[in-house]
Amino acid sequence: MKFATRQAIMSAMLPPSAQRSALHWLRRSLARGAVPLLLLPFATAAQVTDTASYLQRMDTDGDGRVSEAEYLAWMLYAFDQLDRNGDGVLSPDELPGGKGRPISREQQRQTLVARFHRQDADGDGYLSARELAAPPR
Repeated sequence: MKFATRQAIMSAMLPPSAQRSALHWLRRSLARGAVPLLLLPFATAAQVTDTASYLQRMDTDGDGRVSEAEYLAWMLYAFDQLDRNGDGVLSPDELPGGKGRPISREQQRQTLVARFHRQDADGDGYLSARELAAPPR
Protein backbone atom coordinates (compact mmCIF):
# COMPACT_ATOMS: atom_id res chain seq x y z
CA MET A 1 0.00 0.00 0.00
CA LYS A 2 1.47 3.34 -0.97
CA PHE A 3 1.97 5.98 1.72
CA ALA A 4 -0.51 8.34 0.05
CA THR A 5 -3.18 5.64 0.28
CA ARG A 6 -2.40 4.96 3.95
CA GLN A 7 -2.57 8.67 4.63
CA ALA A 8 -5.96 8.92 2.89
CA ILE A 9 -7.29 6.03 4.96
CA MET A 10 -5.98 7.58 8.18
CA SER A 11 -7.53 10.95 7.34
CA ALA A 12 -10.83 9.20 6.71
CA MET A 13 -10.85 7.44 10.06
CA LEU A 14 -9.30 9.92 12.49
CA PRO A 15 -9.76 13.58 13.26
CA PRO A 16 -6.80 15.80 12.34
CA SER A 17 -5.60 15.98 15.97
CA ALA A 18 -4.87 12.22 16.04
CA GLN A 19 -3.65 11.66 12.49
CA ARG A 20 0.03 12.47 13.08
CA SER A 21 0.38 10.02 15.98
CA ALA A 22 -1.58 7.34 14.16
CA LEU A 23 0.56 7.69 11.03
CA HIS A 24 3.72 7.42 13.14
CA TRP A 25 2.33 4.26 14.78
CA LEU A 26 1.37 2.84 11.36
CA ARG A 27 4.84 3.47 9.92
CA ARG A 28 6.48 1.77 12.92
CA SER A 29 4.07 -1.18 12.69
CA LEU A 30 4.65 -1.64 8.97
CA ALA A 31 8.41 -1.39 9.44
CA ARG A 32 8.18 -4.30 11.90
CA GLY A 33 6.10 -6.29 9.42
CA ALA A 34 2.77 -5.89 11.22
CA VAL A 35 -0.43 -6.21 9.22
CA PRO A 36 -2.60 -3.10 9.62
CA LEU A 37 -5.85 -5.06 10.08
CA LEU A 38 -7.28 -2.14 12.01
CA LEU A 39 -7.33 -0.02 8.88
CA LEU A 40 -9.29 -2.32 6.63
CA PRO A 41 -12.80 -1.62 7.97
CA PHE A 42 -12.22 2.04 7.22
CA ALA A 43 -10.99 1.39 3.72
CA THR A 44 -14.16 -0.51 2.85
CA ALA A 45 -16.66 1.67 4.72
CA ALA A 46 -17.77 5.11 3.65
CA GLN A 47 -15.33 7.78 4.68
CA VAL A 48 -15.49 8.95 8.26
CA THR A 49 -14.38 12.55 8.45
CA ASP A 50 -14.52 13.38 12.16
CA THR A 51 -14.68 11.77 15.59
CA ALA A 52 -18.46 12.13 15.83
CA SER A 53 -18.96 10.23 12.57
CA TYR A 54 -16.45 7.60 13.68
CA LEU A 55 -18.28 7.16 16.98
CA GLN A 56 -21.67 7.06 15.26
CA ARG A 57 -20.58 4.22 12.92
CA MET A 58 -19.19 2.09 15.74
CA ASP A 59 -21.95 2.88 18.27
CA THR A 60 -24.64 0.48 17.05
CA ASP A 61 -26.95 0.93 20.05
CA GLY A 62 -26.81 4.74 19.89
CA ASP A 63 -25.84 5.35 23.52
CA GLY A 64 -23.03 7.76 22.59
CA ARG A 65 -20.18 5.43 23.52
CA VAL A 66 -18.58 2.29 22.12
CA SER A 67 -18.70 -0.93 24.11
CA GLU A 68 -16.13 -3.69 23.80
CA ALA A 69 -18.63 -5.77 21.80
CA GLU A 70 -19.30 -2.89 19.37
CA TYR A 71 -15.56 -2.27 19.00
CA LEU A 72 -14.86 -5.95 18.30
CA ALA A 73 -17.69 -6.23 15.77
CA TRP A 74 -16.38 -3.18 13.88
CA MET A 75 -12.72 -4.20 13.98
CA LEU A 76 -13.16 -7.93 13.26
CA TYR A 77 -15.09 -7.10 10.11
CA ALA A 78 -11.73 -6.63 8.37
CA PHE A 79 -10.52 -10.03 9.49
CA ASP A 80 -13.67 -11.70 8.23
CA GLN A 81 -13.35 -9.99 4.85
CA LEU A 82 -9.75 -11.12 4.46
CA ASP A 83 -10.45 -14.74 5.50
CA ARG A 84 -11.42 -15.86 2.00
CA ASN A 85 -11.59 -19.58 2.80
CA GLY A 86 -13.52 -19.01 6.05
CA ASP A 87 -11.25 -21.21 8.19
CA GLY A 88 -10.80 -18.58 10.93
CA VAL A 89 -7.09 -18.17 10.16
CA LEU A 90 -5.46 -15.59 7.94
CA SER A 91 -2.70 -17.41 6.10
CA PRO A 92 0.11 -15.48 4.39
CA ASP A 93 -1.69 -15.57 1.03
CA GLU A 94 -4.75 -13.90 2.63
CA LEU A 95 -2.73 -11.14 4.28
CA PRO A 96 -2.12 -7.78 2.59
CA GLY A 97 1.13 -8.09 0.67
CA GLY A 98 0.97 -11.89 0.75
CA LYS A 99 3.44 -12.12 3.63
CA GLY A 100 3.39 -12.53 7.37
CA ARG A 101 2.70 -15.12 10.00
CA PRO A 102 -0.70 -16.79 10.11
CA ILE A 103 -3.08 -15.30 12.67
CA SER A 104 -6.29 -16.81 13.96
CA ARG A 105 -9.49 -14.86 14.50
CA GLU A 106 -9.17 -15.59 18.23
CA GLN A 107 -5.62 -14.18 18.32
CA GLN A 108 -6.83 -11.05 16.55
CA ARG A 109 -9.80 -10.79 18.92
CA GLN A 110 -7.47 -10.97 21.94
CA THR A 111 -5.23 -8.27 20.43
CA LEU A 112 -8.25 -6.04 19.85
CA VAL A 113 -9.57 -6.60 23.39
CA ALA A 114 -6.20 -5.56 24.81
CA ARG A 115 -6.16 -2.45 22.57
CA PHE A 116 -9.70 -1.57 23.61
CA HIS A 117 -8.76 -1.67 27.30
CA ARG A 118 -5.55 0.35 26.73
CA GLN A 119 -7.57 2.99 24.87
CA ASP A 120 -10.23 3.09 27.62
CA ALA A 121 -8.39 5.76 29.61
CA ASP A 122 -11.04 6.20 32.31
CA GLY A 123 -11.57 2.44 32.74
CA ASP A 124 -15.37 2.60 32.47
CA GLY A 125 -15.56 -0.24 29.91
CA TYR A 126 -16.58 2.05 27.05
CA LEU A 127 -14.77 4.28 24.56
CA SER A 128 -15.93 7.87 24.43
CA ALA A 129 -15.42 10.18 21.46
CA ARG A 130 -12.34 11.59 23.21
CA GLU A 131 -10.87 8.12 23.78
CA LEU A 132 -11.55 7.15 20.16
CA ALA A 133 -9.81 10.32 18.93
CA ALA A 134 -6.78 9.83 21.17
CA PRO A 135 -3.59 8.45 19.63
CA PRO A 136 -3.12 4.71 20.15
CA ARG A 137 -1.84 3.98 23.67
